[in-house]
Amino acid sequence: MTKAEKKKERGARQSFLQGALILTAGMAVVKVIGALFKIPLKYAIGEYGMGLFNVAYNFYGPIFSLATAGFPIAIARMVSEDSTLGRWNDVRQVKRVSLPAFLLAGLLGMVLITLAAPDYCEKIVGNQNALLPMLALAPAILFACVGAVFRGHYEGLRNMIPTAVSEIVEAVAKLLIGLSAACAVVSACTEEYAANGTVFAVHPASPDEAVFLTLAFAAAAAVLGVTCGSIFSLFYLALRYRFRGDGITARMYREAPPARGKRETMKKLVATTLPIAVGSIAMNVAGLIDATFLQNRIGHIMETAPQALLACYKGQIPEIYLDSPSSVSTFLYGCYTLALTIYLLVPAITQAFGVSALPSVTEAWTRGNKKEIKSSMESVIRVTAFFCFPAGLGISALAEPIVQVLYGKGQSSSIIAGALFLLGLASLAAALSTPLSSMLQAVGRMDLPVKLLFAAMGIKIAVNFWLCGIPEINIAGAGVGTLCCYLFLVVSQLWCLQKVTGVKISAGLLLRPLASAGVCACGAYFIYEFFSRQFVLNSFGEAAALAAGIAVGAVVYVISLGLLHAVDRNDVLMLPKGQKIAKMLEKRGWI
Repeated sequence: MTKAEKKKERGARQSFLQGALILTAGMAVVKVIGALFKIPLKYAIGEYGMGLFNVAYNFYGPIFSLATAGFPIAIARMVSEDSTLGRWNDVRQVKRVSLPAFLLAGLLGMVLITLAAPDYCEKIVGNQNALLPMLALAPAILFACVGAVFRGHYEGLRNMIPTAVSEIVEAVAKLLIGLSAACAVVSACTEEYAANGTVFAVHPASPDEAVFLTLAFAAAAAVLGVTCGSIFSLFYLALRYRFRGDGITARMYREAPPARGKRETMKKLVATTLPIAVGSIAMNVAGLIDATFLQNRIGHIMETAPQALLACYKGQIPEIYLDSPSSVSTFLYGCYTLALTIYLLVPAITQAFGVSALPSVTEAWTRGNKKEIKSSMESVIRVTAFFCFPAGLGISALAEPIVQVLYGKGQSSSIIAGALFLLGLASLAAALSTPLSSMLQAVGRMDLPVKLLFAAMGIKIAVNFWLCGIPEINIAGAGVGTLCCYLFLVVSQLWCLQKVTGVKISAGLLLRPLASAGVCACGAYFIYEFFSRQFVLNSFGEAAALAAGIAVGAVVYVISLGLLHAVDRNDVLMLPKGQKIAKMLEKRGWI
């Protein structure tokens, strides 16, 4: 065999941590691009427009998650299991069978959103202006479902680079097309109304109605960027596979056992996909629950006890929204979703660990090596905690300055900061739940994440319905519901994972990073407070004080991890130049 063949045969397989770091780096780029999209978008279309944008996004979220997370995980598990056993023809068969199946699923998802959107906007949200963004988003499902086949195929072969790059391509297209389209629509509608009294040939009943209609069209234009992003992402994945392949050589196919029949492969694909797909949908139903109950319950308060609610936000809600109960609920929901955007950074990053963990744990489980299973599971939990604990507690500790730096010191900044404080705490559990779910799927219990998620979502619905209907609590109830939901989910997942695998997970695995993260958050908060009290800060100074707090918190966190011996040598060895880093940490007595 030539050197070129050997190199191709090895492919681009990565260890769990290497794959996680690649996906995390990609996700970090995606989130920076997302911030460059959503922060200017907030200034372009306001809280009301962001509310409409997120109504569409959260309705589409569960089905989109199915396409971008559920389907790739199912394919990745089958590909990982077959590749571990050297059944390369089955790996190819999985891809061949899944393409038409997921194309059909994408078509059904697109039709479902299109048909359900009018009734959802009228009967649930109570705002027909949300219909335009929802319809603009429907085609994205089709392209995302087809792209899921390529992502899952590469992830199962432990090559996370195509997924990371495709996500970046998608984010860049969303930024360039969505933001420019939204700004262009706002400008065009404003000029048209000033000249003719119409908005895209529609005659609004009043100037306020013209503003709301303009923001609805602008939100739809922004959402169109998401659809275009999914198209560009699919093109990248298809072209990469066509010209660079996947690292499986013709020799590997020839020497492997014959593939299963298409019917048998389809049967196994359905059996693997269904529970994972349902679990993926349930995981993202949280956003839909917030979109539904929050606006619905606040709308009910505005009809029965408006003064009690408005007393909580004196001077924080612009006058234009006070005349309409649905406008107030959409405005407050828009504030909540701005906090949600920041909160989702933490689970989004650790989702990379779940994606990377699945093939790693699947391989260990397929081999039946209990020691390897324990090592893989502990590594996933420990590394996830290293990232999500300081991020979540830091977001809560610095909620107000983060909001002021990202969204400015506007009327709504304190509303957003209050929601972000609760969501920061919830992010600790939410971030852990995804890798835990992936590990349960990796060891063959695809049903357990589904059952536990439904129970957790039931808790969230109950808490949201109760607390969001109390005027003095309103949107804070959604944050409490999220916290309760994911706390239950993580505890139950850990218990089930230990029972299924027979592996005992030490409490210190989570307590040491949690204690270090607490010290980190305190350090960051006190440094920020020191700067804010010593100096009169403008917007630049505010950002500098926040950056100083985060930097000091990070240093304190790393030192705390070392002093508490929370770092494991095996995790360090998986890093690039891990041997050198491990020796340095050993000299300090940190590992």
